[in-house]
Amino acid sequence: MTEPLRLDRLRQFIGNLAELLDQETEEAAILDRGQNLLQQLVAHDDWLPEELAQPDPTRYQQFLLHADSRQRFSVVSFVWGPGQSTPIHDHRVWGLIGMLRGAEYSQGFARTDSGALISAGDPVRLAPGQVEAVSPRIGDIHQVSNAHDDQVSISIHVYGANIGAVKRAVYLADGSEKPFISGYSNTRLPNIWDLSKENPAP
Repeated sequence: MTEPLRLDRLRQFIGNLAELLDQETEEAAILDRGQNLLQQLVAHDDWLPEELAQPDPTRYQQFLLHADSRQRFSVVSFVWGPGQSTPIHDHRVWGLIGMLRGAEYSQGFARTDSGALISAGDPVRLAPGQVEAVSPRIGDIHQVSNAHDDQVSISIHVYGANIGAVKRAVYLADGSEKPFISGYSNTRLPNIWDLSKENPAP
């Protein structure tokens, strides 16, 4: 018999993050405390609905799990098919990336004096349970790829806005920008609030 999904973990994370944003406006503190909250969520791989963990053979998937009613944050599952990667891109808001399943590489980029982009250090490899942060303040331009050529990887991303509606950019190596708005791969949100399934009447 299949164990029921622990959707309470996602609900708890959403509630704790909303409470953090009610209390804190300083980005450094949000990233520090938010990182701990996201680590608690991705420490367990028993809560993500299966329909929001499905790869696509042609490109990575970006499934919206939750959008704050005031659009202060959004929670997204990124599903990477074998060998898939993003273009070089930015976010323009703070973000936290937590690895749930598999592994991924994140390669940061910095601008030269001429405006071109060069790799900023070695790629960061995220394994399950690990979290990293991005923001315009600490470094916001990167390229992400599945670390595996033979399996699916899934990371949970949290952004300081409704990221699917944010106007941002992908980049060429010369630093030129192409504006884009990512949107989402799903058209419906998961129903994580039907507690009747978890607390049936006796």
